[in-house]
Amino acid sequence: MNKILPEVSAWYQDLVSGNLFEVVAVDEDSSTIEYQLLDGELGEYDFSTWEQLYISNAEAPEDWRSPYELNSEDSAYSDQVFVPENFSGALLELEPDSFDLGDDFQIP
Repeated sequence: MNKILPEVSAWYQDLVSGNLFEVVAVDEDSSTIEYQLLDGELGEYDFSTWEQLYISNAEAPEDWRSPYELNSEDSAYSDQVFVPENFSGALLELEPDSFDLGDDFQIP
């Protein structure tokens, strides 16, 4: 019987099939564990099935991004906002409307 608790973002290896997978969600309400195989395929276990699996903790594989066609350059600019140097156009000429949000709030 499996005593390993599922942890989101943790990697595991199914000792029977040899498949590596990552737990992507644990839903207590529906008693399910969602996982994603190395090739990108999604699946789901219920809690009782999880307890019966022959699994071990595993390290994230070096090439886990390959099914998603991601590389290290893809994440370099993910949090940055791009603003063109010559930012102009018809939208700059628009004036915002006033909104009456009641006595407590007034946006000019």
